[in-house]
Amino acid sequence: MDAMKNTKSPYVIVKKSSIHNRGVFARKDIPKGARVIEYVGEKITKAQAERRADEVMARAACNERSGAVYLFVLNKRYDIDGNVAHNTARLINHSCDPNCEAEIIRGHIWIIAVRDIKKGEELTYNYGYDFEGYQDHPCRCRSFRCPGFILAEEYWHKLQKKPR
Repeated sequence: MDAMKNTKSPYVIVKKSSIHNRGVFARKDIPKGARVIEYVGEKITKAQAERRADEVMARAACNERSGAVYLFVLNKRYDIDGNVAHNTARLINHSCDPNCEAEIIRGHIWIIAVRDIKKGEELTYNYGYDFEGYQDHPCRCRSFRCPGFILAEEYWHKLQKKPR
């Protein structure tokens, strides 16, 4: 797959990922603390977000390839539906040993480097899923720290053992 350029961030490029399908990679060295890319999309209410997630999951039950949900919590009232073509950040994969984190700054969701990232390295963050239904979200990050599921680190202790 040819790399796709992102015009919104000088730091990133999209390429084939060994974690899952496509991923976002460092186009150049990224310093710790840098705002790498903004997670953008449609601002929707929690009720709209729940309906959209249910619709995607219903379609996924019929066709495994259509199960991606790109909803991101913005605040208590709103979420961002990042399922838009110009949202390159939606392609950032989960890792249990991430090099980025999501941070909400003045109503915008930024992906921030938590350490120095080398050119060519895949950008990742922990999606922070809650414990309910964790079995539905197996993790493919292959990190040494990985508990086997896409799960916020605060819940890792609840798992009986690492599925390896």
